[in-house]
Amino acid sequence: MIEILHTALVFIVAISVLVAVHEFGHFWMARRCGVRVLKFSIGFGQTLFRWHDKKGTEYIIAAIPFGGYVKMVDEREEAVPEHWLPEAFNRKTVWQRMAIVIAGPAANFLLALVAYCGLNLGGQEGLVPIIGKIEKNSVAEVAGLEVGQEIIAVDGQPTPTRYDVSMALVNRLGETGEIRISVKYPDADYVYESVLDIHDWLSEQEAPEPLAGIGVDFFYPAILPVVGQLVANSVAEQAGMLVGDQVLSVDDFITSNWEDMVHYVRARPGQPLHFVVKRNDTTKTFVITPQMGKSEKGENVGLIGIAVKPPEWPKEMIRHYHYGVLAAGTKSFKDVTNMSALFLGSIKKLVTGHISTKNISGPLTMATMADESARAGVKSFISLLAILSISLGVMNLLPIPVLDGGHLFYYLVEAVTGKPIPLRIQEYGFQVGLFLIIALMVFAFYNDLMRL
Repeated sequence: MIEILHTALVFIVAISVLVAVHEFGHFWMARRCGVRVLKFSIGFGQTLFRWHDKKGTEYIIAAIPFGGYVKMVDEREEAVPEHWLPEAFNRKTVWQRMAIVIAGPAANFLLALVAYCGLNLGGQEGLVPIIGKIEKNSVAEVAGLEVGQEIIAVDGQPTPTRYDVSMALVNRLGETGEIRISVKYPDADYVYESVLDIHDWLSEQEAPEPLAGIGVDFFYPAILPVVGQLVANSVAEQAGMLVGDQVLSVDDFITSNWEDMVHYVRARPGQPLHFVVKRNDTTKTFVITPQMGKSEKGENVGLIGIAVKPPEWPKEMIRHYHYGVLAAGTKSFKDVTNMSALFLGSIKKLVTGHISTKNISGPLTMATMADESARAGVKSFISLLAILSISLGVMNLLPIPVLDGGHLFYYLVEAVTGKPIPLRIQEYGFQVGLFLIIALMVFAFYNDLMRL
């Protein structure tokens, strides 16, 4: 229950921040353009808190945090007192109305830019993309990639970290053609060029993994069977195990890595097992009977109550980046631009069928992502906020009636033709747009439930 509450709280905080920033963009620009703002609401439904400012704007925090709105004086919605007419939204020039509409998504892009700037100024680090494993008969093996090589570029785009490699490959999902990968061996200068042939690459997969899709896994340090944590009152603690003990063998089975040891123990619930461990310069023997437990898939497994000690990464495998103010700003702008292009490309591929619609996610997936990022640390949570903010900005600029992009399309037509689109046609478009948005939300929620 506590886990669910934590997830819900983190999700509400994330959504509230994104919505507040988006609506503040509309609000701020409306005030700059001389439009009277009646309400500024974060959330829908029952009002929890409300207050007013000196200009008469009512601020509301409502019970349902999935959205918000800015209500402006507008003759199209209700009768407007004569002395307020100069402040009505519909009386402003088409360029002012366009500015007010654009300001919401622009605020989301600005939030992402500020977030990335903060992260870049604070210093970044990433793992060197060294190939650790190649699957047999995979496109990577056919292309000639080898274990120990560093991927330095994908399609000509430099990839100094594993994140960069993953993002470059994500851009190619659902496509047919060639992926060009540049590699070199550490401490060597010669660059090898490999060409990977793809056809509708991973287009049918849900949550595709691009790196695995080409048959590659990065290098990871060996995970030794060393006890990193002990569960209080567990059978391992009761038997005398201590943090730092390295398991040398279980029964006659030599355990050279953590995974093999866990697999052996899990397969033998209720059976007494003889553990030989190394403690400092001595060895000790324990007899431990694993308790019956449940795996992630609900299967019966043996558990003794120990957790692994995380492996230490070699220093040469970690790249650190420090940016000055100008460099951080430039890098952040590039990050926002690249992520926006990725979202737009993904939307296009979803529409054309080059990416499975199973990848459309709803609030449950977003809540899980927010919770996991918050647990990973402040930097991870801020990074996710930036990504979600960009996603919100891009989505709102799509030319769908009801969204900001739909309003913007209407005003662009008005700017070109010199007259507004008939109100009846606008209302019809809004109805169609509302239907599309609701259908998309229902489908996304259905995907979430299927994942559960």
